[in-house]
Amino acid sequence: MAFLPVLHSEWIKIRTLRSLMGALCAVVVVTAAFSALGALDTGDDEVDPLFSAFFGFTFGQMAAIAFGTTAVSSELHGGSLRGALTAVPQRGRWFAAKMVAIAVPSLAVGLITGVASLAVGTAALGADARGLSWAEGVRGVVGCGVYLTLMALFAAGLTALLRSGVATLSILIPFLLIASFVVGDMSAGVADYLPDRAGQVVFHETWDGSLGPWTGLAVTALWTGAALLAGAWNVRRRDA
Repeated sequence: MAFLPVLHSEWIKIRTLRSLMGALCAVVVVTAAFSALGALDTGDDEVDPLFSAFFGFTFGQMAAIAFGTTAVSSELHGGSLRGALTAVPQRGRWFAAKMVAIAVPSLAVGLITGVASLAVGTAALGADARGLSWAEGVRGVVGCGVYLTLMALFAAGLTALLRSGVATLSILIPFLLIASFVVGDMSAGVADYLPDRAGQVVFHETWDGSLGPWTGLAVTALWTGAALLAGAWNVRRRDA
């Protein structure tokens, strides 16, 4: 079967599964809501208006991870994967189509999320948002789309490797909420190269680490690429 029909069939699966569409909607709603709350509660400290405007990505990325995880784990139950591979014997082609079907809506929703977050965040910041330039706002919106897409794909690749959505979420969510911050506080620059912290530089107006906004996203992309290669390898070698 050619690639485009396989991609079309994978998109139909995503579009018709309510939990996946719900996760995509949650990315926008959760990120925008927490961005507004974060911008309102800046306190008396020196404000990074860009990070404050996009503060909600910290929570929205959980919905993106849930989307990527569920998109793959839904194939692992009830013989769905066996049926998919019967229709598409070229496992690499099927896996590539699945990842593209995850990446495209993730990027579209991520960009929409970025625009919504910037709008509500700057509105909530009020006068504190005056120092935020147009170029920084565009960087935040584009970075939001790319970062959320990479995290969704990272989760998808890890799910294909572990063959368990529960295992993937059990690893990623505690890591992002707890472990990454603990490592960051205890290490001297090592945490800058973790998949989440590297990509999050794009949301900061200024940064002190060795990575910049785009090099940080490149590091996150390398982590994602490694997860996808490992997932593809496991799909090719394991029985459905």
